[in-house]
Amino acid sequence: MMRVAAAAYPLDWFNGWDDYQKKLSQWVTDAADQGGHVLVFPEYGAMELASLADVDAADLNATTEAVASHMDRAIGILSELAQAHGVHIVAPSGPVRVDNALINRAHFLWPDGRIGYQDKQIMTPWEVSPWGVQGHGPLQVFDTELGRLGILICYDCEFPILARQLVMEGVDVILIPSATETVGGYSRVRIGAMARALEGQCYTVMSSIIGTYPIEAVDVSHGAGGIFCPPDVGLPQDGIVACGTLDAPGWTIGDLDLDALQAIRRSGGTRNRADWPLQDSCQVALPKG
Repeated sequence: MMRVAAAAYPLDWFNGWDDYQKKLSQWVTDAADQGGHVLVFPEYGAMELASLADVDAADLNATTEAVASHMDRAIGILSELAQAHGVHIVAPSGPVRVDNALINRAHFLWPDGRIGYQDKQIMTPWEVSPWGVQGHGPLQVFDTELGRLGILICYDCEFPILARQLVMEGVDVILIPSATETVGGYSRVRIGAMARALEGQCYTVMSSIIGTYPIEAVDVSHGAGGIFCPPDVGLPQDGIVACGTLDAPGWTIGDLDLDALQAIRRSGGTRNRADWPLQDSCQVALPKG
C-alpha cells in the first residue's frame, strides 16, 4: 500500500531562508506524521523563492530569474527533509534555465538522497507569451520501492497520449503538480486527472497552489488536492480516493492499492489500458457529397 499526500499550498513572502526552511519543514513533517510515503507539492510553488531576493515583485522577468537562481538551494533543503523523514517528494516546480531556455521543472527527491526531475512538456498560452516558458522533454519514469511513478505537470495531464506513454512504461501512479488561476482551470486539470486514471487504469495525484500572491505569474490561484482512480471493482465507484476542499490549505491523504489496479486490469468491468490500441482501427465515416 502506498500512502500519498497532495498539497493545497498557499505561497508566502519570506524574510529569509530560515523562514522558508521552517515552512517546508512544517509541511513535510505534517505529511510524514500522517504516514505519507509520496508528497506532491504544486506547480510554480517555487515562485515564493522570489521573496528571498531584492527584486520588484511587479517585474516578471526579475522575479523569474530570482527563482531560477535560488532553485538549487531550495531543492537541497527539500532533499534533506526527504532523507530525514524517509519520504519521496515532488518539489514545488519553478522556472530554471537550460541552455538559456526558460523551463518549468519539478524535481523528484528520493529518501536516499537521489534527485531527479520532470520538465513540463506543453505550455499554456500565457506561459508562451508573455512569460516565455518553453516545453522540454523527455518524459521521465521514477522507480521506487513503492512502485513506478511518473509526473505530468498541470496542462500536460490534459493530453492523453502523454499519460499513455507513461502507462506503457509501467507507471502505476501519475503525479500532477498544478497551478490554476480560475476554478475553471482547476476543473480542467481535475477532469484531466480523472480521465487519465480511467484510460490508463492507474492512480493520479493532483496538487494545487491556492490564494493570492504579488507576482503576476501566480497572482490568483484556485485549487485543491485530489487523488483519483479508475472507478471499478474494489475501488471507489466515483473514481475519487480523496479530494480536498477547494482553496482550503493543507494535505489531502489517500492510500493507493496497487494490487487492486492489477486485479481490475485482469478482470474489471472494462479493459481501457489493454484496449487502447483498438482505437487505431476505428475510422470516421465522412459525409458524402
